[in-house]
Amino acid sequence: MRRLIAAAVTVSVAATLAVGAAVGVVALLDATPDQPNTPLISYDTAPAVP
Repeated sequence: MRRLIAAAVTVSVAATLAVGAAVGVVALLDATPDQPNTPLISYDTAPAVP
């Protein structure tokens, strides 16, 4: 009976840690600001045709 209780406690602690890690990862991803979608090169006018 003691092994069954130890196994149940181990499983519940592991599940709690997994859920906590998942919530932490989601929180970190939501905390990262979105990068602006601006092009590195922009052409304001058309290039001159020779």
